[in-house]
Amino acid sequence: MQTTRRHVVRSSTVALAVAVSLAGCNGNGNGNGSDDTPTPEPSGPEARLDTYLTENDANLYDGSIEDLTGQDEVTILVGAGDDGLAYDPPAARIGVGTTVIWEWTGRGGRHNVNGDPEIDSDFEYTSGELIGDEGHTWSYTFEDGGVALYYCDAHRTVGHHGALIVE
Repeated sequence: MQTTRRHVVRSSTVALAVAVSLAGCNGNGNGNGSDDTPTPEPSGPEARLDTYLTENDANLYDGSIEDLTGQDEVTILVGAGDDGLAYDPPAARIGVGTTVIWEWTGRGGRHNVNGDPEIDSDFEYTSGELIGDEGHTWSYTFEDGGVALYYCDAHRTVGHHGALIVE
């Protein structure tokens, strides 16, 4: 059979199509046949909030974020839930300039509120010593946007965590 230009073009096209279709079959494309490319971590404020609360088994957190934007002041209960070891709401969205008032319920023992860069919070704040008095309040005004992650010192290991998205 005589090789014509048509045969060469057809053979080259078929070879190229086979090579392209097989290129994705060897894993991650680095030639070693493995798929060891790390999956990127979710990013953004919602993902940071969810990761923090989920990894710490935050009490009362069900994956939802309460929208409290548009309010100058919001109240978060300290010592909420059946056993008094939660913040309520555990996750909320607020606007820049909002003052958050944490109000103690008197349940679950003595509590505090700590926002700490050690836990990847964009804000550093603390209500100070542990308090158990019903009606005690402590407030903080969020002047910048970011993610505020916080916990109770006394009950950190049993899920007393909360988080805010400030936008």
